[in-house]
Amino acid sequence: MIDFPLRTARLVLSPLAPDDREAFLAYRQDPEVARWQSWTPDYSAEQADALLAGQPAELVSEDGQWLQIGVRAQDGGLVGDVAVHSLADQPDTFEIGVTLASSHQGHGFAREAVRAVVGALFAKGAHRVMAQADARNLASARLFEALGFRHEARHRDADWFKGEWSTLDVWALLRSEWT
Repeated sequence: MIDFPLRTARLVLSPLAPDDREAFLAYRQDPEVARWQSWTPDYSAEQADALLAGQPAELVSEDGQWLQIGVRAQDGGLVGDVAVHSLADQPDTFEIGVTLASSHQGHGFAREAVRAVVGALFAKGAHRVMAQADARNLASARLFEALGFRHEARHRDADWFKGEWSTLDVWALLRSEWT
């Protein structure tokens, strides 16, 4: 669905590959990065290998798979990834998430990368792109607001997450709203 690589002023985006393993594993094991993510800092090399080996060849509407798109600086170094999930029960509808290594946060890379991925999804016919984030994750809220996503819902104490109930915010954008 998306023609890779995607290029921005500072980044090159393409699906994660085996060469990304060490950098990917390093930020997945960082407690500050893992804080708002579904994994924990004890993320293993075996888990990384399985994720990298299980990547789909392409992103297909309604296949229900996740594709991890590596976010690389122009010099080739991995700074993070944008995860894209094709919803199995909704045509042309995708969920996204973004993860950056701690050392690359706060420089606008997430905004630049997500903008490129969302733009590519809409250019290829996506109808809707949505995201979910813990309501305490203020950086995610700022990111989605800055990109024009609409705050659609707040699900209070709806997610049992890392040993406690958490509140989820849902953000979404339609192709007709994308500029």
